[in-house]
Amino acid sequence: MRKYLAGFAMIGLAVGLYAFGHTSVQSVNKKKAVEKTEYQTGDIIYQSSNSGQSKAIKLATHSKYSHVGMIYILKGEVMVFEAVQPVRLTPFVEFIGRGTNKNYVVSRLKNADEILTAEVVKRMESQIDVHLGKSYDIHFDWSDDKMYCSELVWKIYKECANIEVGGLKPLKEYDLTHPVVKRTMEERYGRNIPYNEPMISPGAIFESELFRVIEDTEC
Repeated sequence: MRKYLAGFAMIGLAVGLYAFGHTSVQSVNKKKAVEKTEYQTGDIIYQSSNSGQSKAIKLATHSKYSHVGMIYILKGEVMVFEAVQPVRLTPFVEFIGRGTNKNYVVSRLKNADEILTAEVVKRMESQIDVHLGKSYDIHFDWSDDKMYCSELVWKIYKECANIEVGGLKPLKEYDLTHPVVKRTMEERYGRNIPYNEPMISPGAIFESELFRVIEDTEC
């Protein structure tokens, strides 16, 4: 019995040592039943939903992603900093629960260890405090008064690490031909559509060569 208890204690100790210093969550994967992914502050998470706005964004940007947020490790808990109504920190499980079939993709800066230093992460924390509670920007303006999802992620990286995580382009350069897109713009802008307003999309951030995918639940 003593040998059994000693062995059991050793197993518990090994599990405890592994967990210490790692921030991970269990995620369902179609190929692997359950796996653990270690996340870092600054990782970017993408998803899609079945909302009308999501459909319009995917059609206009030719991307399967319509929403994006930045992972932030808060006291050991995995949170997602995102621009919804209002801008907020959302628990990871709650965030992925809103996505279509709970699918999501996470990407990481290729040289994150060099760029996302303790100083940069501290600046990110400060910027999170600045933007928390702001209203969601349904008009996708490039001001700081309100925020939409990809704008928030883009500006956090630009302000804190001086990195542009995707190419800005004016609204008129997106595909605005689909009836769903046209209807959405008419509902938002009426006749005053801001064709020259610079914008950033979730798809543009995902396509950035600065990042690599570290988890994809659709694979």
